[in-house]
Amino acid sequence: MYQITKDFLGKPAPPGYIAGLGRGATGFTTRSDIGPAREAAAAKDADKQQTQRSKDEEDERRFANAENEEGLFSNMPYEEDDEEADKVWAMIDAKMEERHKGKQRTNVEGESDKQEIDQQLHGLKRQLQGLTEDEWSAIPDVSQLAETAARAKRRRKTAVSRRGERYSQVSDSTLVAGLGLAGHDQEIAVETSKDEDGTVTNFLALGQARNDVLQMKLDQAGDSASGKTTIDPRGYLTSLNTVGAQTAAEIGDISRARTLLKSVTQSSPKHAPGWIAAARLEEVAQKMSKARSIIAQGCENCPQSEDVWLEAARLNRREDARAVLASAVRNLPRSVRVWEAAAELEAAAGDVGAQRKVLRRALEFVPTSVMLWKAAIALEPPEDARVLLAYAVELVPLSVDLWLALARLETYEKAQKVLNRARRAVSTSHEIWIAAARLEEQQGAAHVNIDRIMAKAVASLAASGAPMDREQWFAQALQCEEDGYSATCRAIVAAAADLGFDSDDTAEDRAAAWVADAERFEPQTGKPGVVTARAIFAQALAVQPGDVDLWRSAADMERSHGTADDVDSLLRRAVQFCPQAEVLWLMAAKEKWTRQNDVAGARVILEEAFAANAHSEAIVLAAVKLESETRQDARALALLERARASEFAGHVGARGTARVWMKSAVLMRQLGRSADALAVAREGGALFPNFYKLWLVQAQLQPPQEARQTLSRALKACPRAPELWISAARLEFAEPQRNLARARAILERARVYVPRSPVLWLEAVLMEAEESDSVARALLARALQECPHAGVLWATAIVLEPRAQRKARSVDALKHADAHDPEVTVAVARLFWTEHRVEKARSWFERAVRADPDYGDAWAWWLRFEREQREPDPSSVAAVEDACVRAEPRHGRYWQRAAKDPDNAWLPVAEILHKTAELLATTRQL
Repeated sequence: MYQITKDFLGKPAPPGYIAGLGRGATGFTTRSDIGPAREAAAAKDADKQQTQRSKDEEDERRFANAENEEGLFSNMPYEEDDEEADKVWAMIDAKMEERHKGKQRTNVEGESDKQEIDQQLHGLKRQLQGLTEDEWSAIPDVSQLAETAARAKRRRKTAVSRRGERYSQVSDSTLVAGLGLAGHDQEIAVETSKDEDGTVTNFLALGQARNDVLQMKLDQAGDSASGKTTIDPRGYLTSLNTVGAQTAAEIGDISRARTLLKSVTQSSPKHAPGWIAAARLEEVAQKMSKARSIIAQGCENCPQSEDVWLEAARLNRREDARAVLASAVRNLPRSVRVWEAAAELEAAAGDVGAQRKVLRRALEFVPTSVMLWKAAIALEPPEDARVLLAYAVELVPLSVDLWLALARLETYEKAQKVLNRARRAVSTSHEIWIAAARLEEQQGAAHVNIDRIMAKAVASLAASGAPMDREQWFAQALQCEEDGYSATCRAIVAAAADLGFDSDDTAEDRAAAWVADAERFEPQTGKPGVVTARAIFAQALAVQPGDVDLWRSAADMERSHGTADDVDSLLRRAVQFCPQAEVLWLMAAKEKWTRQNDVAGARVILEEAFAANAHSEAIVLAAVKLESETRQDARALALLERARASEFAGHVGARGTARVWMKSAVLMRQLGRSADALAVAREGGALFPNFYKLWLVQAQLQPPQEARQTLSRALKACPRAPELWISAARLEFAEPQRNLARARAILERARVYVPRSPVLWLEAVLMEAEESDSVARALLARALQECPHAGVLWATAIVLEPRAQRKARSVDALKHADAHDPEVTVAVARLFWTEHRVEKARSWFERAVRADPDYGDAWAWWLRFEREQREPDPSSVAAVEDACVRAEPRHGRYWQRAAKDPDNAWLPVAEILHKTAELLATTRQL
């Protein structure tokens, strides 16, 4: 192949060439490079560079000035247009030069003026040498001059702002109300002026007088134009009812109001409210004689107004009022209000006979007034009242109250006839139908008759065009229950239960709606509603007899508000309709055992339950609990032995169940048979290795070394059971070794298998707290990051915090955890307890047990709180114990520790409560 020879090879390098300059080389000079030839070449290069630099500078000078055409247009021809343009630009330059000269001349003159002023001031300054001290002190100070200037500036700003403002006229009432709100008195803040002769002028009074005159003229003009007053008399009368003489300032000037009302009565003498307002105004002013005179004039001018006559009777004395009302009934013989006022006047005097005469006379003029008939009948004995009512219903046949009153006074047969007549006269009244049903219940009639009456009532009202919905009928049923008519209440519910449903609604839909109604009518403490709710539940159970939840809801209602027999009767019916429902059998047996203390009856119920559910684990364990609680240990052990050899539902092919084996071991341990219990637990653990409670029972029955091995095997079989990890850690941390490092390692490993477990974090924090609070708080901070809503951790955080930070920590706990968490609520209650805020702490303890009655620790803390007061109240302690017994708590960290102690196996709930309270005394206190 041919090789290409580079062109620059063998040629000399250019001047100033440095090899590798593009790669960053800077070059270097050796001794061989220094010589004459090198210096000559460098001098030659320098001459060339200097020549080029001078040429560039010359070009820059030539082209620096844009008007220099030597370089720009030196080669172009000079024409006439160019010459004309040059002349124009020359004229412009001359003009601009003249202008600049004028400005310079003005500046020079100003400078000369300044010099002349300076010279003049220079002479004046020299004259100051002859000033005396008095003349010098009379010169104003600089601060005074500045203050005067500032005041002038404010005046200018005020004037400018006022020019931009707009004003509108405000009424007198608004001004008076504003004065009252500001707390001023009209008679104090009076602007006055005193003349030279001593006369004092009240400008405020003059302004008010002027406004009064103008207002009067406007009122008269408005009355003459429209023919009626411009004052709202009813509103004014209402305001006068609430105003006393001492509050005259609130309604304005009395004299002005008097003038206005006088104008009203003069312009409209037939307007009754004007006379009443004028009379009440004088009453407010405590001028009763004048008020009576005015209202008398009103009676003369308005004889057909009831209000005027009644006001006149009110303002006059009793004797005069009787005469006034006599005149009133002559003018208004058919006014019910006037006759009632006359009757009340006689009643106030204690004259029943005169009151009866007035009412009978009134009925002669107004025979259709129900109010007058009621008032007259109320004054008569029963026989005379019956006669009056018989006459009244003939005159007022549409009054339901009169018909019902007559029926109540008649015998049973006549009352039936009266109600039938009433039903024909008022076919749209449900009260008459309900009264008929009540009448039948009073006579002890069968429920069938009452049900038939209410069924006809619902149908008749619907046909008459006055139907009632289900809620309205249920409200009437509740009213009947309050009045003591239970049969009528049930009949109303049965007749109206199906109202409001369509044909598409299923039995489940109806039952759900009825249960909601029953819960709404379920009574509170001391209020009726039990019969109504029970009747509604009966309707629901009639259409859904196989609904177990419905039976349980009804049983809960009966347990809360009914008797033990009611609960037992309901549950016996429930197990007949739902024989496979274990929970209903257990509820029936428990009610028989606990509330009626009938162990034999409970045993019979469980035998029937086992016959209906032969493979039910729950029923067998309930029977074991019944026998063990009643200390029939042999029967309990026999039942468990038989259960361990039997097959149960869901455990085909297995001997017993895990819970049966666990209960067997626990019972044997409680009876002191530890070896048998351990053997049963081992055998059960081999059959059910995934049931962690059997492993726990084994570890509790073994010495520490064997328990450690058992728990090790258990953790391999059940690695996600926090209870096993906690037991293993407690075993390492127990006395005498107290190996915190090993316990800490176990709990850390547990949190890997069971992440976000509050109980594991709590156990680790409590172990660290026994050694160092600071380490425990740091670990607790990590726990709260992983479990931010765990109430048990927040409660522990409150306890571990220093006293000064506990309140802030409690606020954080209530914010992040559940507001009804019993752990946090108890911690806050304990915090109030330490601050000696007894009532506050008691309310928080009550709040905790109300939020979770099953949390036993809250009951124990509350009991300790009540017992450790300075003056303990035995009734309060007893109330806590009774409430705890009714709640029957089963959970709680310390409650379970006390309840599951073999020594406390057969203690009642009250004793467990006291044991738990004693155990709490050993815990960390606030």
